[in-house]
Amino acid sequence: MPHDIVNGHIGHNHAADHLHSHLKPEDEAADIQVLCTQFIDGFRDAKDKAAYLKIANIPLEMPCTSGGPDLKLVDVSVTSEWQVGTASPSFGSPELSYLPFPGDMISERINMAFVYVSTKRREEMDLRQFLADKTQ
Repeated sequence: MPHDIVNGHIGHNHAADHLHSHLKPEDEAADIQVLCTQFIDGFRDAKDKAAYLKIANIPLEMPCTSGGPDLKLVDVSVTSEWQVGTASPSFGSPELSYLPFPGDMISERINMAFVYVSTKRREEMDLRQFLADKTQ
């Protein structure tokens, strides 16, 4: 009997046809980055940016998370980030352990954000988070 069937019932709140294979978080992040890069390339090349956003189901309006008036999409921004090193907590020290990368390990990460505004608030929806939510 499969491990997620307990007392003859499917566990984990999964449907009967649920496959119990899941990507590791680092694999999911890599997949999201590929989707993000492809989406951004397509957006940059699109002759009709509004149609591209509509096809992708990017909301033009969304409810305010703090309960205020609905927010309207006004800007789409694309940013480049270059990871030049890594820092993590050090054992027994208040300092971070810092490891700068050699030149061939420095990598670019491109991201997109959707900027929404109302009369009371400004919020950004990150493309990576949007895609991660859609793939779950």
